[in-house]
Amino acid sequence: MNELYFVLAGLGLGFSLTVPPGPMNALIASRTMRSLRAGITTGLGAMSADAVLGAIVYIVRVSVDLGPWVRWIEGVGAVVLAGMAFRLLREHQSEDRRPTTELRVFSEALVVGVTNPFQILWWVTAGLAFAYVGGALLLAGLFAAIAVWVVVFPYVLSEGVRRDARVPRLVSLASALLLVAFAVYLALRAAGVML
Repeated sequence: MNELYFVLAGLGLGFSLTVPPGPMNALIASRTMRSLRAGITTGLGAMSADAVLGAIVYIVRVSVDLGPWVRWIEGVGAVVLAGMAFRLLREHQSEDRRPTTELRVFSEALVVGVTNPFQILWWVTAGLAFAYVGGALLLAGLFAAIAVWVVVFPYVLSEGVRRDARVPRLVSLASALLLVAFAVYLALRAAGVML
């Protein structure tokens, strides 16, 4: 019974990390507008980033006090997210849709995931706490939830594209606006405005 509980708790925890709107879901949505395969590949890159961060948390399993570095991380995160939004809008406006290799799509998502302040903070807080509580079983459930999300989310978006030709433009604009909102949020926090 205890084992099932930890796996189910891990599933819930995994969805708490992946489902909320954020920079990575915006990137997955944007790439899905190119193709379902690119969206899933981006999701797998994001999942690999979570694996890296999860492994670090699981191995360390100690409290991490970022102290004065938190504002610097938030400031850098704001710049990265604003750059992602700008690039997303530029890609959408560009008529030249050159194919991108799967390795590049995967590696971009991996780098964004490993440097994403939201993912890092999630892992050093909730992830670290739950690594102590449920150990490997909880983490197995967590990664099962992530695996489901990185396939289901792009698939649902892809189906939307088939039904309405305006979906790619709307998703790109919504994703860019979401990234800008997160960038502003981090910039305000870096400036000392606690929201």
